[in-house]
Amino acid sequence: MLPATVSRVENATSAELNRRIAAEITQSVRHHAEHPEEIDRRLRDLDREWDVERTLETNAATLALTGTLLGAFADRRFLLLPAAVAGFLLQHALQGWCPPIPVLRRLGIRSAAEIQRERTALKALRGDFEGLGHSAPDEAPARRARRAIEAADA
Repeated sequence: MLPATVSRVENATSAELNRRIAAEITQSVRHHAEHPEEIDRRLRDLDREWDVERTLETNAATLALTGTLLGAFADRRFLLLPAAVAGFLLQHALQGWCPPIPVLRRLGIRSAAEIQRERTALKALRGDFEGLGHSAPDEAPARRARRAIEAADA
């Protein structure tokens, strides 16, 4: 059975690395709880942070293009490089693991879900979700949905 998309990278990462990344998120949230004036800047940083998928895709595309060009203009054996890259990308898409993943994770590159966890915690600290609370029993579902979307977009 294939792992869920949102958790496949974490599932394919060692428990030790997952704990380290979770601890870093907790440390960041604690720091920003003490320094709320820094939350907006950190949120902007998180918006620019590359997740493991984007990093892997960029590296794979670079290697595939390089192998293709070298195969076309230098030596046909270089065409094995894009073939290997495609195989690794397929393995990653299906299982959440491929040879570069452990290296990228050790370098501290996080999954989109991990980045989103920190972002959501910081937004909660900032108070973005206050006022959402529980809706009145007679509140229209469309209004509840709109308030929920507004809170998620905040």
